Amino acid sequence: MKTDELLIAQIEDKIRQADDWGMLTSGDFLDIHERKVVADYTRSRKLPAKTVFYGGYPDAERCMPVFLPAHIDWDGSDERIPEEICELLRVVRVKVPKGGRVLTHRDYLGSLLALGLDRSVTGDILVRGKKDVSGKDAPGPGADIIVEAEIADFIGCNYDKAGRTKLEVSVHPIAELCAGETDIVKKYDTVASLRLDSLAASAFALSRAKAAEAVRRGIVSVNSMEAVKPDMEIEEGDKIVLRGKGKAVLAEVGGVSRKDRIRITFDIYK
Repeated sequence: MKTDELLIAQIEDKIRQADDWGMLTSGDFLDIHERKVVADYTRSRKLPAKTVFYGGYPDAERCMPVFLPAHIDWDGSDERIPEEICELLRVVRVKVPKGGRVLTHRDYLGSLLALGLDRSVTGDILVRGKKDVSGKDAPGPGADIIVEAEIADFIGCNYDKAGRTKLEVSVHPIAELCAGETDIVKKYDTVASLRLDSLAASAFALSRAKAAEAVRRGIVSVNSMEAVKPDMEIEEGDKIVLRGKGKAVLAEVGGVSRKDRIRITFDIYK
């Protein structure tokens, strides 16, 4: 992994290009910790080039930093993404032939790294299982893998199997991303407080001590940003992600129970 200092040095160079040359520049994909490092740095320095994070779709966990010169007016929303920003990314669509085993996120990531690629050039890997097959035009079992545009053709030409499973691969514009269907399960519970460790413990069926440890390890994010303080207050609508466990949204904060605990409702994404 890049050290924070090396990451900042690379980012400074990209910002300088955007400012001095008046051109859009971007970095590699960042995980939630790296994203926080870059966001904190650019916010504290009040740099002339505006910084946004783009991962191809609204809930992307891995995003690339994009540095905008003054003449590009974009606030980072997904409602009006400038064409030059869309051109930074491609979708590598993988289909598993009929009869092939259903592959996991780990299968796809491992086989990509086996091509000699660094994780930094690939974004989210959106896996489609059999449940995502609906309609004659649906992609079927496989995955949509978000990648940097510069590496897309290389993957398209060389990525033909994951383990012993043969793959059908095609490259598409990011606008054709297919995230597949997502199962959302309601979970009702009561908690002592709206602290992050308390809510993560409830959402992901952990003890509060293990939830707090996960937060301190940097594997929990809130609204796509790293969260490292177990006592962070969470609000209704906030999204909590625990790496390896999944995603939960605090959908509703209700009243107080007879035992003086707060009633909550989660949307758990499967």
